[in-house]
Amino acid sequence: MKPPFSVPLVDISPYVVGGTSDARRVVATQLEHACRTVGFIQVRGHGIADATIEGLAAAMDAFFAQPLEWKQSYRMPPEINRGYTPPLSEALALTLGLDPEVSLKDYFEAFNIGVPADAHPGLDLPRDVYAHNPWPAGPDFNAHDFRRAVEAYFVEAARVARTLCRIFADALGVPPELFASVTDHSADVLRMINYALAPGSVAGDVDPLGMGAHTDYGIVTVLWADRVPGLQVLGPDGLWQDVQPAEGALLVNLGDLTARWTNDRWLSTLHRVKPPVIDGVIQRRRSAAYFHDGNIDAVISTIPTCIGRDGRQYPPISIGEHLSVKLASSRAGKPNTTAGPEAERARGAKG
Repeated sequence: MKPPFSVPLVDISPYVVGGTSDARRVVATQLEHACRTVGFIQVRGHGIADATIEGLAAAMDAFFAQPLEWKQSYRMPPEINRGYTPPLSEALALTLGLDPEVSLKDYFEAFNIGVPADAHPGLDLPRDVYAHNPWPAGPDFNAHDFRRAVEAYFVEAARVARTLCRIFADALGVPPELFASVTDHSADVLRMINYALAPGSVAGDVDPLGMGAHTDYGIVTVLWADRVPGLQVLGPDGLWQDVQPAEGALLVNLGDLTARWTNDRWLSTLHRVKPPVIDGVIQRRRSAAYFHDGNIDAVISTIPTCIGRDGRQYPPISIGEHLSVKLASSRAGKPNTTAGPEAERARGAKG
């Protein structure tokens, strides 16, 4: 009898505060197993202070509580992955190339910030990808506190993402430079998300979809989320499994680029969000996803030690090319015609 589905919990503190080589080896082994079997991990010992997370949550609450018309003023064109996203304006399922007629618009609203080109003054980076951040401001909004709290969390999430890449290198038995060489000017984005069907709303006969089925695009995602139902991961049996973070833990999942890099030795796992409904009433849910996506001008080729007897499974691909296709799908409504095995897994999901 197979054990029930679960997301492994790993304490990464030996890599954060300085552990012995044996302690690090245990962490790398645990992470490798999680990446190979689930593609999702819960991590403790990440070193982000509770006050930093609480500051982020308060900043998110302050922003999303503002009138829709004011939030809409911070909406950017689809090709600029920054600013405000209103409800019903994206469809994550389109990134899998699924039929747009059945890819319902997602109910979440979001606010994105990312690494601007000015952060790397010595490089000629595309300003549409490394765009400026449209920090919100207004007479009834504390812009200073919002930016300070969000930037404090951004710095810490970036540190965790890079720590994870260091562990990944050890887990794969490759030099740390392999990851560092494609992430030294990574086009990282923090997406703060509010599932915008107001708490207390009645679901009725509608089966609301907070965020459609998708895989993440880049190298690794670091996710803070409320400890309430909503996130679902597609298990190996084709069933959607509910996932909630443990107390004090962050959720981590791999993206498509890492799956390609490792020739699918490691998994970029399908997931979705269904707004939690209890007794017909929609419950509140928030999350913040830090996407560590890599350098826009880097090329991902299969790691030699991950090449099996059948040869390479994926041809080399530039990170910029891959991200642009995915973002055009979710943000501009262009179905992805290059979706791979993950699209078939989504079609075969039960329920």
